[in-house]
Amino acid sequence: MNVNGTVAEGFEPVRAAFLRNFETLGDRGAAVAVYRDGRKVVDLWGGAKNASVAAGADGTGVTRDARDAGDTVFPADEAPWEHGTAQIVRSATKGVAAAVLLLLAQRGELDLDAPMGHYWPEFKARGKERALVRHVLAHRAGVPVLDRPLTPAEAADPDVAAAAVAAQTPAWEPGSDHGYHAHTYGWLTGELVRRVTGRSIGTWIAEEIAGPLGLDLWVGLPDAEAGRVGRVAPIEGPAEGGGLRLRPKRAVSEAYADPSSLTRRAFGAITPQPDENDPAYRAAVLPASNGVATADGLARFYASLIGEVDGVRLFTPESVALARAEQSAGPDRILVVHTRFGLGYMLHGSASPLLGDGSFGHPGRGGSLGFADPGTGIAFGYVTNGFRKSVTADPRAQALVRAVRAALGE
Repeated sequence: MNVNGTVAEGFEPVRAAFLRNFETLGDRGAAVAVYRDGRKVVDLWGGAKNASVAAGADGTGVTRDARDAGDTVFPADEAPWEHGTAQIVRSATKGVAAAVLLLLAQRGELDLDAPMGHYWPEFKARGKERALVRHVLAHRAGVPVLDRPLTPAEAADPDVAAAAVAAQTPAWEPGSDHGYHAHTYGWLTGELVRRVTGRSIGTWIAEEIAGPLGLDLWVGLPDAEAGRVGRVAPIEGPAEGGGLRLRPKRAVSEAYADPSSLTRRAFGAITPQPDENDPAYRAAVLPASNGVATADGLARFYASLIGEVDGVRLFTPESVALARAEQSAGPDRILVVHTRFGLGYMLHGSASPLLGDGSFGHPGRGGSLGFADPGTGIAFGYVTNGFRKSVTADPRAQALVRAVRAALGE
């Protein structure tokens, strides 16, 4: 395996861990970037641009996970991952969406303590009058599921999706508990931004975040950038005995297996599951799930939240404090594990280990991860084209985080 790119002196452990991800943890194509105090210290990539999968027992050249799940499968593709190759990052998009709301609050255009219905009157229906903007960011709004799931086409229509969420009866009293809003988070934040600014959240990100910082990051992929994006596919985990806990706790397994559970319904709010390699899906604006980024784009974004990057800084210190101030903690009604959330960001904890206390960011289901750690000045981004079954703590990303910690001598 050829690993390309550079690491600054002292960050060699990250290169070693990145290579081991290919050798022992099943990575097919991936990239990792790390900034420290606004300066890039790790920029690595390797493998295949498109999800290169090991041949199955039947010689089809597809993963067993893909065959068993009935997903679209592909032959191995040896086109190399290049500098600038981008991938869909799933829920790592949520951290970018959260920044939009916090920036609007920072500019005085949005009150985080105002009821959602102040900006979006239709949302007050069916007992949601007391849902606050901060409840959305902290996954406390009570609407992680839809009684009638949306099709992929409906999910991509902001009017249809907003109407569906507004009409939904909450699963719990808004503000009284927390549970991961896997898909509905995107429609909640997207409609709020549209009501406040008159722009789609994808346009706002392009004009106010990605543009000034020169980020390779999009929510709503432009046609002109489509050729840079690799194909994704499921991959199998490492063999037994690899030192990882491969089986989730029984309560988690049961929640995912039960069609009536809040867990299954939350992740099934879009049914059937979208084809993430479909250009139409990538072009849609779904700020909970379909952002596309390079590892550098993700890391550079987080670096700009906690300090200057080439003269640009997004968050004030007060906004950083809001992002990482704990709003929700304890058993998650959806993920069925203990989770911690600030305003829009997962916080360091057992469900999603980051660099340490004070870190804030967001993983993407199956692999990707972006976060910042103000105490060390570290900003981190990892993207991959091989999605595993992990939700919040992928072993490949975690191996890289441990390597960053080692490089810092912690």
